[in-house]
Amino acid sequence: MAFPVGTPFGTGAATPSPAYAGVFIPAVWSGKLVEKFYKATVLGAIANTDYEGEIKNFGDKVEIRSRPDITIRDYSADIDLTVDRPSVGKQTMNIDQGRYFNLALDDVMELQSDIDQLSIWAEDAAEQMKINIDSQVLNGDAGSFGDGSGLTGNTDIPAANKGLTAGALSSSIRLGTTAAAHFVSKNGTAGSVQDGALVTTAMSVTDFIVNCGTVLDEQNLPESGRFMIIPAWLAGQIKKSDLKDASLAGDGTSILRNGRLGMVDRFTIYISNVLAIPAAQTEWPVLFGTKAAVSFASQFTKLETIRSERSFSNLLRGLQVFGYKIVNGVALGEAYILPGND
Repeated sequence: MAFPVGTPFGTGAATPSPAYAGVFIPAVWSGKLVEKFYKATVLGAIANTDYEGEIKNFGDKVEIRSRPDITIRDYSADIDLTVDRPSVGKQTMNIDQGRYFNLALDDVMELQSDIDQLSIWAEDAAEQMKINIDSQVLNGDAGSFGDGSGLTGNTDIPAANKGLTAGALSSSIRLGTTAAAHFVSKNGTAGSVQDGALVTTAMSVTDFIVNCGTVLDEQNLPESGRFMIIPAWLAGQIKKSDLKDASLAGDGTSILRNGRLGMVDRFTIYISNVLAIPAAQTEWPVLFGTKAAVSFASQFTKLETIRSERSFSNLLRGLQVFGYKIVNGVALGEAYILPGND
């Protein structure tokens, strides 16, 4: 059936379906993604990776040899020399940890996208992998400090490097415990409150850092390569303390001006929000030491893109295996602190 040109709809002419409203509003997708911020990771800076190239797969074992202790004996002209046969100690680091991701990009979504989604996902997965592994090594399986499988609360840290009687020689340095954490503030002003009671003393942030350095000194550790991992609030106390003076911080510019903590009393200071925060925020762990303390080995053993068997999509999946071990406990210490009021 033909209709003359100009025949209005509603007079026998067919109405189009769907009806055109006369206004077209296209959806515009931006090629720029919203910026995403990640927690800073510190594992690469505080652990040695001397044995990383020796692992290939999950379940590998790395045998780590230690230098023997040599006995020095008194000598005189009329004695037979005693023969010692030093035995080389050995530790085993198991590559028994693994983390993976497995992501699907449907074909229809890929066709409709104007950005390389798989590449973006891969970058995000790499960042999330670093944070996850950092948390595991620092905090342990439970994701909270003190469970013993991470560095914090680990029984391989000797008694001389933690607690209320730290110091291999002096046994008089108070680093705090989970039950008796130390108040630390910029200048050590009294007036902090703990469990509803007024605490009359607080340690200055300068004294706290120096005490940690003394603990390492009494273990005969080298002055180079020392690190300290602190919460963000303690970094704020450092910036507000006398250490903002460039001459005290050992820097050419005040840390208050450039915002970089740098080195304080031979420690390179790292701020970490990965180090577990106590649920009640009643005590905060601080780790310090040298790279000789912890050995870490990791490999991205699998990273592949394959077609899915169950859907019309591409799969991006990756597997990272790793292991870690405190190989020299005397090079690692821990403290527990609370924020003071000043």
